[in-house]
Amino acid sequence: MEKYFEINQNNQNIRCKLYYDKNRLIEKVVLFGHGFAGHKDNGAAQKFAERLLTKYKGVALLTFDLPCHGDDVKKRMVLQDCMTYIETVIDYIHSEIQTTSIYSYATSFGGYLVLKYIAEHENPFIRIALRSPAVNMADVLTGTIMKNDELEMILKGKKVQVGFDRKIEVNQQFLADLKESDIQKNDYLPFAEDILILHGEKDEVVPSEAVKDFAENNLIEFIPVENADHRFQNPTCMELATKKVLEFFGF
Repeated sequence: MEKYFEINQNNQNIRCKLYYDKNRLIEKVVLFGHGFAGHKDNGAAQKFAERLLTKYKGVALLTFDLPCHGDDVKKRMVLQDCMTYIETVIDYIHSEIQTTSIYSYATSFGGYLVLKYIAEHENPFIRIALRSPAVNMADVLTGTIMKNDELEMILKGKKVQVGFDRKIEVNQQFLADLKESDIQKNDYLPFAEDILILHGEKDEVVPSEAVKDFAENNLIEFIPVENADHRFQNPTCMELATKKVLEFFGF
């Protein structure tokens, strides 16, 4: 079953989507984080949720629109707002769903945000699975997501609409915040045993070399997936990712 709802806390209005079995008490929640310019109606999240609910009892998957993404009402992208959204959703899971058994499955920009969050806050997740995480998000945004003329305009102090399904307003301050929040400089060794990274060897957005180096430097398990692009559009590759993530979560 799917349910749309809003969280109105901390002066935020967060648009959420919950996949769950209405006939069972929710004991564990997978918090799914989408990528840059994505949204809560993410196809990968839906397919993973369907497999999750079919295979396990008492579990649910919750996803939400990041600031300026999907149906979110914010107009200007602010990195700190992303942290506030994650914190608010986690608080909601604790208080309203009444469970502390939270797992994270995040992709691309969502993976970057999860890693940034646990480095700056107490880690609320039992286990974290990351697919194609943009560990070098500043370089990814300026090097592969943006066009050359868009970057030039931002460097001149102008605002630019960047993205895919929905355009995200990006300015010079957002780029500066990303560069300052370089998670590659953080130490994730204390979390290493509870993190899994899967990355496509044909990723055209986030270079696999950067992510592999990040994983090796932090002793994080890294699974390269042959023939997988950034979004794992190959069904065989996505099936492998789903299998590995579910095994890692160990429900």
